[in-house]
Amino acid sequence: MTIVDLPLLPLGQGKDPSSERGVECPGDLPAASDPDLVARARAAKEALGDKVFVLGHHYQRDEVIQFADVTGDSFKLARDAAGRPEAEYIVFCGVHFMAESADILTGAAQQVILPDLAAGCSMADMARINQVENAWDAMVEAGVADSVVPVTYMNSAADIKAFTGRNGGTVCTSSNAEVALEWAFAQKPEAKVFFLPDQHLGRNTAVLKLGLGLDDCVVWNPLLPNGGLTVEQLRDARMILWKGHCSVHGRFSPDVVDELRASIPGVQILVHPECQHEVVLKADLVGSTEFIIKTIEAAPAGSSWAIGTELNLVKRLADAHPDKHISFLDRTVCYCSTMNRIDLPHFVWAMESLAAGAVVNQIQVDPQTEQEALVALQRMLDLPGRSHKD
Repeated sequence: MTIVDLPLLPLGQGKDPSSERGVECPGDLPAASDPDLVARARAAKEALGDKVFVLGHHYQRDEVIQFADVTGDSFKLARDAAGRPEAEYIVFCGVHFMAESADILTGAAQQVILPDLAAGCSMADMARINQVENAWDAMVEAGVADSVVPVTYMNSAADIKAFTGRNGGTVCTSSNAEVALEWAFAQKPEAKVFFLPDQHLGRNTAVLKLGLGLDDCVVWNPLLPNGGLTVEQLRDARMILWKGHCSVHGRFSPDVVDELRASIPGVQILVHPECQHEVVLKADLVGSTEFIIKTIEAAPAGSSWAIGTELNLVKRLADAHPDKHISFLDRTVCYCSTMNRIDLPHFVWAMESLAAGAVVNQIQVDPQTEQEALVALQRMLDLPGRSHKD
């Protein structure tokens, strides 16, 4: 075995050509301490006018979200961008897979900009296309591929969505995962679902919504030979879950739920379905980011809540609803580190560059990948009667 020494790159500096994407932004960023950053951002946005449309994901920091024309979850934002064909530039304050989805859904004349190319998604990056293709080949060898319908979470790279599209599957969000799985199981006799890349959303939906057992679910680990599974396990499984997870939602633990219930009388536990199964079982309510927001908005004054999702959103909800007692479902600070890479210096740099006529950090999905990913996205849009929010 040959050991190769790789350089240690400081985050946001330098790039590794062998990796999926670099983390270097060309040009000089303004200093984070610049007291004029807010004024500079406003001036650049005003100069661009209707040529720019700024999207802000719910997990973004407040300093950035204040400049968003619309806020929301990834798929909602991508569709909002598609609904603004007059906008020449779509500045996506989110992460890489979200900008890819916006590029897929927007017109050819529109350019999608990600202020920092290092804003990736650890969950999406846990499923690389060569690993997924290898898993599919193993299912072919095991004689089960003809029964398998792939379903990928919106939080996946464009090439994974394309894989799903060309293999008869669909995309889902955390709001419509149940109906997506129902659709998938109806596609073939004795169908199995290959669920990517978040094992927790797949397991929670299959067991708590569709009534499958935990023993109906197996986990494909791409780092182990044959995914760490026997042929018999593949043949017996109903759900083949990719070994991926959200680095934020995966942190929440059931013992903290117990501690909060003991220390806060009447507290209600509200969590995202990307949380571990044991946490979801202990929660009072489980739902998407939009569900969490609407639940808190509708909650009575004086009620107590502990929320298991990204901390920027939890803090924003607490600030917006001072009449309610809102706690974070973790002992330590838990921001999404890649979402937080879109800071005010990067945003100002991107906006000022566009105002000066220089297109920076454009996210472009190649035509074949876009076409195949659109097939999977359209299947999701055609699903019956459920919301398509994350």
